[in-house]
Amino acid sequence: MQLQSDSYRDSTEIDIMEEVLPFPNADVLELGCGSARWTRTIAETFPVNSITATEVDKIQHAKNLQITDLPKVTFVYAGAEDIPLPEESFDIVIMLKSLHHVPVAQMDKAMEEIHRVLRPGGLAYISEPIYAGEFNAILRLFNDEKKVRQAAFDALKKAVEKGDFLLEREIFFQSRSEFSTFAEFEQRMLFPSHSDHQIDQELHEKVRQAFARHLTPNGASFVNPHRVDLLRKA
Repeated sequence: MQLQSDSYRDSTEIDIMEEVLPFPNADVLELGCGSARWTRTIAETFPVNSITATEVDKIQHAKNLQITDLPKVTFVYAGAEDIPLPEESFDIVIMLKSLHHVPVAQMDKAMEEIHRVLRPGGLAYISEPIYAGEFNAILRLFNDEKKVRQAAFDALKKAVEKGDFLLEREIFFQSRSEFSTFAEFEQRMLFPSHSDHQIDQELHEKVRQAFARHLTPNGASFVNPHRVDLLRKA
């Protein structure tokens, strides 16, 4: 397993998932669904049997429960380290940029839980951001994730070395983050409901200036590298 690569394919998360995941008639578990953006995309794009989407942020989970137009989706309040669902319930488990948000001391437990709820031969799709790039350089001004991203990678390696999972594929790709204004960046990145980054006026201005260097009349666009580990339950 590699932490980074020298080359990245241009792609989107949904294109990668469509390429490698057998969605037809699958029971899918998405851990750390956030605002359910990807949950909706999967539910509306692929002929899945069901989607269970968990979120540990109570504020966001309450908002997700107000979604009524996704009949195949069930929202559950839970963290990846303690999944309140029966063993061998799912064909696919998905984590999109969320493993590194699990408390470091609980990451191994999260991998054990993923193994528990997967059916024999089931797939875990773990997508994580690479610690590199101009967007990451702005983020680390107020939320440096170097250590937790390394810890997430280490937990994946340990789960494979333990024999719980087989590494099916490792995919490196890059996609774009788009922000029309700094206000949009603030809402999505600086002040999410799930985190308090302790941003004072001085730091806020430093972040604003760093973002402004990338701002054009059409907004700001960043190329972001990612790594996907596709694991099969052994």
